[in-house]
Amino acid sequence: MLRSNGPSGRYFRRELTGFEWSGYSWNFRGHSYTTPQNHQNAMANYPEIRDLQLLLALSQRKHFTQAAADCGISQPAFSARIRRLEEDLGVPIVRRGNKFLGFTKDGERVIQWASKILADAEGLRQDMAISRGALRGNLVLGVVPTALIYASEISTRLRNTHPGLSIRIVSQTSAQIVRELTEYSVDAGIVYRAYMDNTALRFESIYDEEYVLLVSEEHAPRKRGTASWAEAATLPLCLLSKDMHFRQIVDSAFAQAGVTPEPIMETNAFTAALAQVAIGSAATIAPAKLANSLLLNRHTVVLQLVEPTVSHQIGIAVLDHELSLPAISVLHDTVRDN
Repeated sequence: MLRSNGPSGRYFRRELTGFEWSGYSWNFRGHSYTTPQNHQNAMANYPEIRDLQLLLALSQRKHFTQAAADCGISQPAFSARIRRLEEDLGVPIVRRGNKFLGFTKDGERVIQWASKILADAEGLRQDMAISRGALRGNLVLGVVPTALIYASEISTRLRNTHPGLSIRIVSQTSAQIVRELTEYSVDAGIVYRAYMDNTALRFESIYDEEYVLLVSEEHAPRKRGTASWAEAATLPLCLLSKDMHFRQIVDSAFAQAGVTPEPIMETNAFTAALAQVAIGSAATIAPAKLANSLLLNRHTVVLQLVEPTVSHQIGIAVLDHELSLPAISVLHDTVRDN
């Protein structure tokens, strides 16, 4: 017999052979047991998944009205649920004034836990979807700018095999990807191997990134073949900005060649550098895989860079967990089959 008293269903009575359970106490064959009160309270105060989703929306938007709109509820209802979450956890999460002022120290920790809990919930949902015969869910990829074309190609193959999977690609630096993986903000990263040292991440190499000179016919030292890094240093160059890992690779290669270029322009976007090449005002350095995928105009010359020949590993980085998101497993399979 099972009887539930009250709308919460927390107090009930169950009778089986030799077993009696009433409320948080039970008796089994003459022996009495009681659930500790602190365990009872903890069970009552677990945060709801929906509230954690709202909190993460707020952490991304940093604006109550915009976050509420993203979540499809009114701003007063959104604020009320965030306050209820604070009450359930017993700590202030949001710093408030006339507008959103950020998160408290405890709030930052809650966001980290919320990210992990929601990532695990997504993994559970995907795992059960596979057991029903089709993978469904979300996969967020953090990708270094030089690998965006490759990430798009892999994502297309992945979607062809698993049409129920929704994929979001975010362009980030390797350092941002490493940080957001540990904060559960992205599910997997396509990054440089050099950033994996002293991390708790698992890395699987995909390809070796090699480099070419993109230059207009007017400035090209020759129409085909190779160019030395020393030759490239003499050209008017548009390079990526110094805060990007790719620029550090380029500067290191120039240093190995014993030269120091003086770029006429710097940018944080390859599209701007490619535009300079297209109009003939500057040359640039690019990954060979990226250059091969571009629709370059007929006046652009592509020369492999040598003396020295430089390559760097690009691969997939994920958290080293025993249970991982099923979408990550199929991502690995798609990369290996490529």
